[in-house]
Amino acid sequence: MRSGSRLSERWFTLALWLVAVVFAWFLIGLGSLVVGDLPQVEHRYTLEQFLDTDQARASAEALKQIRQEQDDNRRQVEQDRLALEAAQSASEGARETFANWLKTRDATQRVDQDPGLIARTQQLDALKAAERTIEERLAARAQAGLDQSEREATRLRMDDELRAAAQKQLDAAERGQELRVFAYRLALTLPLLALAGWLLLKRRHTRNWPFVWGFALAAAFAFFVELVPYMPSYGGYVQYGVGVIVTLVAGRTAINALHAYRARQAVVEARPDAERRTEIATDQALARLAKKVCPGCERPLALDDASTNYCPHCGLGIFAQCPSCTHRKSTFERFCRACGTPSPDLATPIP
Repeated sequence: MRSGSRLSERWFTLALWLVAVVFAWFLIGLGSLVVGDLPQVEHRYTLEQFLDTDQARASAEALKQIRQEQDDNRRQVEQDRLALEAAQSASEGARETFANWLKTRDATQRVDQDPGLIARTQQLDALKAAERTIEERLAARAQAGLDQSEREATRLRMDDELRAAAQKQLDAAERGQELRVFAYRLALTLPLLALAGWLLLKRRHTRNWPFVWGFALAAAFAFFVELVPYMPSYGGYVQYGVGVIVTLVAGRTAINALHAYRARQAVVEARPDAERRTEIATDQALARLAKKVCPGCERPLALDDASTNYCPHCGLGIFAQCPSCTHRKSTFERFCRACGTPSPDLATPIP
C-alpha cells in the first residue's frame, strides 16, 4: 500500500483484499467438496467380486457339512461319556455286591452256591464288556473327530488360498482405481494451478485483480494442501515435481524480470531529467520519497541533508523552488506546501 495514496483508496484496497480472501475461501470449500467426491465416480470393489463363485460355494458347503458332522460327533461323544459313566457305576456296584457275596460264601462254605457264583461272574463280565464297548465307541468317535478336524483344516487351507488369490486381484483392482481417481483429481487441480499462474502473470494488474488473487490462492491450496490426504504413495513425486517446476518457472521469470528492470532503468536514467520526472506518477514518487529512496532509481537518498536536491546515483532532480514563494519543495508535488501555488508541469530543480 503506497503512503501517497488517498486514505479512502487504502480502505478500498483493504476491502478488495478481503474480497479476494473470501472468494478464495469459498473456492477452497467448493474445491474440497469436488475433490472429496471424485471417488464416487468409481464403484467400490469387494472381495466376493473376485472369488470363483462355484469354488467358493463348494468350499462353503463342504465346511458347513464338516462342521455339522463335528457337532453331531460331539453330541454323540457326550452321550457315550454319560453312558460310560453309567456303565462304570453299574460295574462298580456289581463288583461291590459280588465281593460281599464272596465273603459270605467263603464264610459258609456252601457248595450249592456255585451256580450263583458262575451267574454273578457272567454278569460282571457282561457289564465289563458293555463298558469296553462304550470305550471303543468313544475311541472311534475321537478318531472320527480327528479326521473331521483334519478335513476342516485342509478345506480351510484351500479356502484361504482361494481368498488369497482373490485378494491379489482385489488389491490390483484397487490400485488401478486409486490411480484413476488420483488422475481425476490431478486433471482437475493441475490445470487450475496453471490457469492461476497465467492469470497472475497477465491479469493481476487489471481492475479484477481481487478475483485473480482469490482464484490463485484457491488453486494453490487445492493442489498443494487439499490434494495431500488423497494422494497415493507415489503422489508426492507428482506434487513435489510440479512444485519444482513452478518454482523454476517463477524463479526464472523473476530473474528475467530483474534483468529487464535493470536494463529499463539504465535506459531511463540516460534520458533527460525533465522527461524522466514527467513519467513518474506523483503518488509513486511521494511514496518512494517517504521511504528515503530516489523515485527514479529507487536507491537510498540522504533526505535529512538540506543540500540534497539531486539523486547522486541517477541525477534525477528531487527538490525545486516554488516559483511564487521560492520555498524548497519536491519536484513531484502538485502544489506548494507553503503557499499552495500549483507547480508548473516541469519544475526547475534548485541549482
